[in-house]
Amino acid sequence: MARTARSLHARKKRKKVLEQAKGFRGTKKSSYKRAKEQVWKGGVYAYAHRKQRKRNFRALWIQRINAGARAHGLSYSQFVHGLRLAEIDLDRKVLADLAATEPDAFAMIVSQAQNALDGNPVQRRIEGSGSGTTESGTTQTATTQSTTTQTATSDTGPSQTEIAQSGSDADEVEAAERKAKELDVDLAEVEGPGPEGQVVVEDVEYASDQVTATDAARQKAEELGVDLAQVEGTGSGGRITVGDVENAAEEADERR
Repeated sequence: MARTARSLHARKKRKKVLEQAKGFRGTKKSSYKRAKEQVWKGGVYAYAHRKQRKRNFRALWIQRINAGARAHGLSYSQFVHGLRLAEIDLDRKVLADLAATEPDAFAMIVSQAQNALDGNPVQRRIEGSGSGTTESGTTQTATTQSTTTQTATSDTGPSQTEIAQSGSDADEVEAAERKAKELDVDLAEVEGPGPEGQVVVEDVEYASDQVTATDAARQKAEELGVDLAQVEGTGSGGRITVGDVENAAEEADERR
């Protein structure tokens, strides 16, 4: 059987490895065996360092976003949570770049996040008939009420005013649900003043201002003769716990 000459392919393979090892020291750049080992190790190190580089950039972006958010009175975690509530999808790289180079645009995004945290409807600028651009520059569906909506009635369908009003009602309901979740208020126990019992943010805030305490705390208050209205709750959503009642009783004894 005839011998197959493959000197060209073998030389080409070795030449490729030596080209990759050109900058190495000693025999690592001239000996094919050592060069091959060093090139393989270099690939392993490069993969690990790319991972480390991603972590370093992520930490840098978070530091820039945190600095920009705290300048407006929000922590990093509060700001990110507000972005999720406002449905603003911007990654850390874009947010960090805005915080460092476009402080005005970043301030608008922070205001949107703050509105979402407060339970207020997210303000969007409506352009055209079906889409709007938020203050952060992202295009989203325009569902909020426009201040320039024209009132036109038609026999074949609802007027523009009715459509805008229905969109506003939906926003108020969503804002009330977010506020109830934030304040740990059960919407089923909140009564709305509207004709259909619609609950708004003000109703949720009023319900949260009422005295809320655990069953054990109420029993403890009856035993110790403590007025729950005078106790400041430290539990979830400002709920009064047994420890709060006991502390209030001790303070009352000291004043006596």
